[in-house]
Amino acid sequence: MADHKTDIDELSGTTTTGHEWDGLKELNTPLPKWWVYLFYATIVWGIGYCIAYPAWPTMTSYTKGVLGYSSRADGVAAYQAGQAMRAEAGQPLQQASLAEIKGDPSMLAFAEANGKAAFGDNCAPCHGTNGVGNPGYPNLQDDDWLWGGTLDDIHLTLQYGIRSDHDEGRIGDMAAFLRDELLEADQVAQVVDYVRSLSGLEPEGDADLAAGKLVFEENCVSCHGEDAKGMAETGAPNLTDQIWLFGSSHEDVTETVSNGRAGVMPAWVDRLDPITVKSLAVYVHNLGGGQ
Repeated sequence: MADHKTDIDELSGTTTTGHEWDGLKELNTPLPKWWVYLFYATIVWGIGYCIAYPAWPTMTSYTKGVLGYSSRADGVAAYQAGQAMRAEAGQPLQQASLAEIKGDPSMLAFAEANGKAAFGDNCAPCHGTNGVGNPGYPNLQDDDWLWGGTLDDIHLTLQYGIRSDHDEGRIGDMAAFLRDELLEADQVAQVVDYVRSLSGLEPEGDADLAAGKLVFEENCVSCHGEDAKGMAETGAPNLTDQIWLFGSSHEDVTETVSNGRAGVMPAWVDRLDPITVKSLAVYVHNLGGGQ
């Protein structure tokens, strides 16, 4: 290894550090002084920042900083201020009925805006951003409502939920006819073909629709009605339209009849304030499918 004090690169005329790799020598070129001073300044700045502001974690907390500033505290304060402002603006909705809210332009405008925000935060993960639904989660823009689509019906559903853990939640169960041995496999196949035919779907293979109708009359009319148009009192769907919550294929309907369905709608009465629940009811009703 050459002595870097005397070894000078021929091209640049700069001394080398004495390090050489495969014939390549490292030049002894110091960093610019302005860059070095700026680097030292950032170190001083970093130390000062750690002293002035919250910075280092401890076993149970963190260093607070001599200035006592907290961006988290600012965020909480801003959130609380927004909540207070929203509560004040929505106060007229507290005592107003749902019909009165719909009939008052200023209350309606607030309920729409408030409900849209609450829907995005709480309901969109299941029902979709615009309420168009997903498999197993109802489309809120059509006019097909398992538990009724009036303002009061929607409000009640939002408050207490469906099959939720709330004492006043609505409960309606689709029996598991094959799993619980209420029907034989051939009877399930017959009623599936019949139910699909009610909405104009073609049966698969040689379907015995008369036998399926008999199975339906003996096991299904108590919930879905003799006309198969459903009952809001039990949450039973209309089987004569072409709206299928869990799919309309032969396999989908067979799964429903065989093993039942038991989707859950949370109760929001203890999660959201009354003004927000009312706003959600108005917003959902105005999506297009409210009765």
